[in-house]
Amino acid sequence: MADFRLRVTYAETGRLVMLSHLEIARALERAVRRAGLPYAVSQGFSPHMKQAFGSALPVGVGGLEEIFDVSLTDYVPPEEALARLRASSVPDLMPHAARYITKDETAASAAYPRSTYEALLEASRSGDCEMDVLAAAHELSLPSEITVVRKKKERVLVPSEFVVGELEVEPAEPGEEGQSRALVRFTLESKASGSLRPDVLLEHMLADSGLRAASILRTKQSEIPKE
Repeated sequence: MADFRLRVTYAETGRLVMLSHLEIARALERAVRRAGLPYAVSQGFSPHMKQAFGSALPVGVGGLEEIFDVSLTDYVPPEEALARLRASSVPDLMPHAARYITKDETAASAAYPRSTYEALLEASRSGDCEMDVLAAAHELSLPSEITVVRKKKERVLVPSEFVVGELEVEPAEPGEEGQSRALVRFTLESKASGSLRPDVLLEHMLADSGLRAASILRTKQSEIPKE
């Protein structure tokens, strides 16, 4: 049976950023079914749609360049497949690109080890119009260590081992009440030994700063440049 691997790029925004990775996966599967694409089904006692998903976003974090792969049994022109998927998707989980990939290309889950995030910062006290958020953001620095608990086990992470390049800070549009806001941008690299979540990094960076992250968005995923 023919196996055409279609890689779809989509945005996860709005209220849907509060869904878990599993819930997002189910929503994307339903979109493929509604689009009427000739998807392939796995073999075995529990057959299911042959799909692969990119690295999971933490709940509450959105993404503009998220990916998933779906295997098709028949060739559908990518522009037609994209149009059908868009017609079957909700605005906050909208595909915006589609292309076929070869069997030699890396699976979606490991295709892009680097993720660039953009966090919108504001004063942690609601309605605080006096605080200079941009100045406070320029004072932020990476913590030397972060202790995380996963599966009841503590692990100490060193942020400098995961952050690629420097933190970038720039002004953002003021809030509805005119309060100062700023954008901070950073890139994290997943390692074979694990990864550092952007929300966890920000939580520790912003501790005692008087700032909070109003939103976090993954704006880009990329490969590690070859030396």
